[in-house]
Amino acid sequence: MTAKTTTSSDNTQTTAGKYLTFVLAGESYGIPVLKVREIIKLVPVTAVPQMPPYIKGVLNLRGRIIPVLDMRVKFGMGEPENTDHTCIVVVQVMSASRTTISLGLVVDSVEEVSSISSSDIENTPDFGTTLDTSYLVGMAKIKGKVVSLLNIDRCLGAAELEAVQQTVGV
Repeated sequence: MTAKTTTSSDNTQTTAGKYLTFVLAGESYGIPVLKVREIIKLVPVTAVPQMPPYIKGVLNLRGRIIPVLDMRVKFGMGEPENTDHTCIVVVQVMSASRTTISLGLVVDSVEEVSSISSSDIENTPDFGTTLDTSYLVGMAKIKGKVVSLLNIDRCLGAAELEAVQQTVGV
């Protein structure tokens, strides 16, 4: 059961429900648990030429080739050292052509699965007109800290996702 709230001023949609929270560069982020397929330890990936720096390459996951992107690099947080807690969260995203694509997301660590009520979710703050925040669905308050809730389908732009699909063949 998922509750949805839409604000009329900016069409921002915040969704209550279960979220997997993870850490990137010391900050917490959440994605809907229904988008998560599995969490695996960090494994070597095969580089693919001419990919953007945040696309680390591909991995063979039980016979399926999936692209792997480093969320720290994608969000401009640099490339910190991997630790024993660094892992890959395998998610399913919806492309602009309405096809489902599996992606591996490199994150610093996974925290927990949290049930977040709509009363604990605030709209994304207005950072000005030049900053695209369409990949954020809201800011949640969990156990006294702020968690950025991601629309994982929009973390890669349509053109970026299309390029990954064509190059990697997924």
